Amino acid sequence: MACDAVKTKVEVEETVVDEPVSPTGQYFNSSVLSIGILAIFESDVAIDDSPTMSTLENLLLPIHPRFSSVMVKDGHGVRRWKRVTLKLEDHVNVPVFPAGLEIYDDYIRGYISDIAVEEFPQSRPLWDLHILKYPTKSAAGTMVFRIHHALGDGFSLMSALFSCFRRADDASLPLTFPSSRATKPVHGSGARWRAWRNVPRALSVCMNTVRDFGWSLLKTNYLADDRTPVRSEEAGAEFRPMEISTFTLSLDEVRHIKAKLGGTVNDVISGTIFYGTQLYFQAAAPGSKKARVTALVLLNTRMIASYQSPTDMTRPDATNPWGNNFGFLHVPIPVSGNPDASDPLSFVLKARQIIKAKKSSLAVYLNGRLLETFRKLRGAETAARYIHSTLRNTSMTISNLAGPMEQMLIADHPVGSFYFMTVGSPQV
Repeated sequence: MACDAVKTKVEVEETVVDEPVSPTGQYFNSSVLSIGILAIFESDVAIDDSPTMSTLENLLLPIHPRFSSVMVKDGHGVRRWKRVTLKLEDHVNVPVFPAGLEIYDDYIRGYISDIAVEEFPQSRPLWDLHILKYPTKSAAGTMVFRIHHALGDGFSLMSALFSCFRRADDASLPLTFPSSRATKPVHGSGARWRAWRNVPRALSVCMNTVRDFGWSLLKTNYLADDRTPVRSEEAGAEFRPMEISTFTLSLDEVRHIKAKLGGTVNDVISGTIFYGTQLYFQAAAPGSKKARVTALVLLNTRMIASYQSPTDMTRPDATNPWGNNFGFLHVPIPVSGNPDASDPLSFVLKARQIIKAKKSSLAVYLNGRLLETFRKLRGAETAARYIHSTLRNTSMTISNLAGPMEQMLIADHPVGSFYFMTVGSPQV
């Protein structure tokens, strides 16, 4: 999608946007943290890069001013977003690999691994696009959007990218997304019974909150995970090349398991990750004792039941505005090097049990208040160091986002598959 010979400049008035950088934006773009998102889209057809500049200029840039802004400090030392003159050619990369190969999986994995650890230049808006015009086993071409987390959370940024796509079956229509079921209100005697039932639930929430918040404090400050096949304990992991691999699950099979066992799709996916981690331990460290392995599960804190467009999130009266609106929970993963993984469904049940208890907790919000207190008393850098320690002392991060229900199309390029990941985290 972008030709090197094309020189396109988007002129934007150089004034300070009337918006300070959010606390989370400051944490994620600090001296100790630089967290980004890679969104990889695999095209079913060979990529024609000629429409790139017009597509970006007409579809992506108008979504939010942050795509045309850099972070600056005003006269009071407050970090703010400043609109700048944006040169699109600085943000579009079309690498050249050796000719003559039938597939380029190794080159593309290596390239994505390299850009995953690159620092974002602070002198220009914090995003770029990489167009890999080479076939792989699963695609005719690959597009990689690299976007700094300071611009927004996964919900905001993926919503922005999805808004640039249309349905492959009818390009005149926007994509549609699954929604959660709304809870029906309870009235009369049912409401009174619900009130009595809420008493033990409230007690459970209090107990879970104390346990989870206390455990979070201990994990961040004192109880680092053990050295295992999934955690090396080495410092500076965020600056080292990574190996990227993907695995595809059938959503119909996931839903079938969900229907049989109850719970949610996320419970099944989390249980599958628990089970896969256990199998990896058996292969990499057979006979080892049970290790302390913790995952940070990222949770969207917006009170929403379905996908929201960037237009919905950028309205002045938006109830769930654009930005970073998420929290994290420490979830212990039951693993050991012993061959006790003969029942994979038990891991799904265990995941459901753990996550259900974690959801009945206010620890996510207390963690957010703690970070805000650090920021007010000691500054954003102190809060960023706390987040760095939280990530550093755990083994992995689990995040998810619902995708569209139809195949996507961008600039006449049908997308066969896509995936995303967070990069820049000090986990290994």
